Amino acid sequence: MKNVLVIYYSQSGQLEEIAQSIARPFLDDADVRLDFYEIRTVHSFPFPWRGDVFFDVFPETFQQIPEEIHPPAPHILERKYDLILFHYQVWYLTPSIPTNSFLKSDYAKTLLGETLVVTISGSRNMWAKAQDKVKALLLQNGAQLVGNIALTDRHHNMISVVTIVDWLFSGVKRKAYGIFPLPGVADQEIRGASKYGETILSRLKEGDFRGMQESLLAQGAVDFRFFLVSMDKKANRMFHIWSTLILKNPRKRSVLVSCFKYYVIFAIYFLSPIVFLIELLLFPILYFARIKKEKAHYQGI
Repeated sequence: MKNVLVIYYSQSGQLEEIAQSIARPFLDDADVRLDFYEIRTVHSFPFPWRGDVFFDVFPETFQQIPEEIHPPAPHILERKYDLILFHYQVWYLTPSIPTNSFLKSDYAKTLLGETLVVTISGSRNMWAKAQDKVKALLLQNGAQLVGNIALTDRHHNMISVVTIVDWLFSGVKRKAYGIFPLPGVADQEIRGASKYGETILSRLKEGDFRGMQESLLAQGAVDFRFFLVSMDKKANRMFHIWSTLILKNPRKRSVLVSCFKYYVIFAIYFLSPIVFLIELLLFPILYFARIKKEKAHYQGI
């Protein structure tokens, strides 16, 4: 009997759907005991977002400041797992506050220590630096990463900005303005995510995860786009400056958060297209110097 734990935090419900889909082969296997643990913070984050709340969580999110969480059930803490499927959302290019709060808790040390882990993210499209941050925390907790799946909204960056904003603040997964595609990870891709579960389950039964990431990649588990990784890195540098500035000036917080909001809008709609054109021109030069190396890093574990 193999013990498998699914850990997730899902605000909109999308990541829970992904978790259920990937877990389906495990649920259907009589030789697997599957547990689910939904991370819950004492201070909740209602969905849909209110605009002021959405931007106000930015500095604590980016600086990875944890909050108090509700403990997992006693039977989960007492059981030793053969594998953990760790699902997380990305907020501000960083694991969400609930995810980060769990990873920095004593519960994480208990569950993750000397345990094999597969990370699964569901995001708009920029997940690369968040994955680096998750990997660092997994390492601190003594976990062994054996696979990664990064599911994204595969539409053009500017289109996904419009659709995700509509979803975040309306709470309804719909075609924005009646003309844009549905936001988030495609429903067909979510339903088909059970194929990743089948691959992971077969390796679990074999007791050998070597080469599994390559198998997951062949199934489309990681969508690597150099421009988005480059933007992710640049935005991380700016977010560090903004979050530090806001946290160091609590009396001016509301004003600074408001300024940050307009900076984000300007960066997305005006700066990012310019950066895209520049990097498109430089692509042949950058490919061998940087892109191949980054592709190997972010498609690997």
